Amino acid sequence: MKLLIPLFLVLFGVGGGAAAGFFLKPTAEEHTGQETGAKTAETAPDKTKKPVDPTKATHEYVRMNNQFVVPIVQDERVASLVVLSLSVEVNAGQTELVYNLEPKLRDTFLQVLFDHANVGGFRGAFTNSSNLDVLRQALFAAGKKVMGDTITDVLIVEIARQDV
Repeated sequence: MKLLIPLFLVLFGVGGGAAAGFFLKPTAEEHTGQETGAKTAETAPDKTKKPVDPTKATHEYVRMNNQFVVPIVQDERVASLVVLSLSVEVNAGQTELVYNLEPKLRDTFLQVLFDHANVGGFRGAFTNSSNLDVLRQALFAAGKKVMGDTITDVLIVEIARQDV
């Protein structure tokens, strides 16, 4: 019975994250960052800034489809859960490659997250910049192993810890 409740919480967290990711997934228009002609005509261009030419973008940001749920184990029981959302910065035109390699990328990122949890990275003030920099660098190095030079950065978009 002691293991049933934490197991239920982990499954509920993963299921909830998957459902939220599915329902909050951006449309193709939002995903590419393009606006319709009507929206563009409604907003006057800012005269103080140079207009950004989307055809000259050197990087794209790809949000991983589902959240990552990492259990924090203390004294042989799940003490808390950390939920993260990650995005990957890639060279322009490589978005489809990220989606094709997403299962391998997720597996690699999960291993890094579990290792980070096992060394105590999510305990205490886990959101201070030095802790997050260590995690970001580890995720980036792992992403490079999967995607090579295509990946240019890993962004931690959301992070939360729920004590059980």
